[in-house]
Amino acid sequence: MRNNVGETLAEEASHQPKYWVKTVGRAAEILQVLASGAPGQGLSVTEIGQRCGISKSAAFGILQTLRHYALVADEGEGMNRRYRLGMGLARLGERAQEQVSLRDVARPVLRRLSAECGLASRVAVLESGHAVVIDQVDLDSGPRLDLRMGTRELPHCSGLGKALLAAMPEDRARALIAHAGLPRRTSRTITDVETLFAHLRDVRTAGYALDDEEDADGIFCIGSVVRDHAGHTAGAISVTGLKLDLPGWRFQELGRQVRDAATAISHALGARAETPEPTDPLS
Repeated sequence: MRNNVGETLAEEASHQPKYWVKTVGRAAEILQVLASGAPGQGLSVTEIGQRCGISKSAAFGILQTLRHYALVADEGEGMNRRYRLGMGLARLGERAQEQVSLRDVARPVLRRLSAECGLASRVAVLESGHAVVIDQVDLDSGPRLDLRMGTRELPHCSGLGKALLAAMPEDRARALIAHAGLPRRTSRTITDVETLFAHLRDVRTAGYALDDEEDADGIFCIGSVVRDHAGHTAGAISVTGLKLDLPGWRFQELGRQVRDAATAISHALGARAETPEPTDPLS
């Protein structure tokens, strides 16, 4: 019986693109199998061949080629030889990270999100204790909100800011709030520290933050954090619109859409899948 890795590879192989180079595909499968191995143990050529569903000789040839480029490393001799991922991959990974732009990765996802929700969308990064907008997608039709690039949003009352704040360790978030304060923007702005941090715990549980007319009257904003390959906060995305007496279930629906879009961007940045599925205490 094939293990889960082998089953996943077989399923992926059944959806091959038009211009598929079998040898390159097998090399990629071998790298994935090696990545699934236990740290410090490595795998034998027999184990690798079995998991990839290829002959031992084919596996050996591909391994030696990958080894030449430092994408695979080996240790031991004869039957005791074990293979693991090579440090060449680490160097390539560093270059890949340098070449990735949050703005470029987020933009196509924001376009889809805006089309699905019918709302303007934005992406922001944390800078000097504020959420600073670095890109946005406006609607071609319907009411247009005055959303400016480079806007610095307060962390305690905006969807972007609260998403970023909730992603921080609480001691760091408290230090930021102690410095920035909790200025009142509308009658609905949270201005009590303990009330805010109880709210942020709900944000972490839901996976998205709701600004319900807390930054501007009549305007709502729903934000969700984006993470990079190391699990660190890379930024946050949001959708913004006119409240117009929207029911609570609609905010939850939009929250899940924003959260899913943030997850898609995180995966494109190399973040691992997160479990368990968040719940929705915000409304």
